[in-house]
Amino acid sequence: MKIVAMIPARFEASRFPGKLMKDLAGKSVIVRTYEATKKSNLFDEVYVVTDSDLIFSEIISNGGKAIKSKKEHESGSDRIAEAVENLEVDIVVNVQGDEPFTQKEPLQKLIEVFELDENKKIDIASLMLKIEDEEEINNPNNVKVVTSEDNFAMYFSRSPIPYPREESKAVYFKHIGIYAFRKKALLKFTTLPINRLEATEKLENLRFLANGLNVKMVETNQIAIGIDTPEDLEKANLIFKNN
Repeated sequence: MKIVAMIPARFEASRFPGKLMKDLAGKSVIVRTYEATKKSNLFDEVYVVTDSDLIFSEIISNGGKAIKSKKEHESGSDRIAEAVENLEVDIVVNVQGDEPFTQKEPLQKLIEVFELDENKKIDIASLMLKIEDEEEINNPNNVKVVTSEDNFAMYFSRSPIPYPREESKAVYFKHIGIYAFRKKALLKFTTLPINRLEATEKLENLRFLANGLNVKMVETNQIAIGIDTPEDLEKANLIFKNN
């Protein structure tokens, strides 16, 4: 089974433009993310997939592998689907470009899902993290997921789900946006139109569910540190400085 990591990387970002090229302890954020993914030793190949000449050159000049997108894309999943269309791969793991502290254990758990899936029932695997803080639960930027008894996703929402109608000890899981796809499922995704649920919540993972793709959720306790704001970058630099 050939497994590759794809790191979609746009230069523009609404909250923090150019963040992937910002300096993080002497190297750019995107190079740090690429190196952390390579260091996991889980993948046959690791690529950065980008629409930016600047990011493409940054990766190549630092000894990495990069693929330049040929088209404009609405999502990272669309971007990596174009990149893998003509590659001989079985499983594609989508690693976020703004997570330079990407760790091995959660990625390994995603890969194991497919290694154990003898009947190829699983199309996509993704991560979830248990959350208990009320502010986190009610924050619409934190996507929540509910699952079946065997941990297949039933629904994703920006709202708190399940809703505790009566006083009860509801359990909440935050969706962590790292995906592993069977190549066939990834290519199918790109042919599917945006449906009303996705359009309403602005969550592309609802397109998977609306079209019958099976999404296996894997619980993790590893909290990824993403670079979404200048303040996040300052914190990340402090972590590198102190380690």
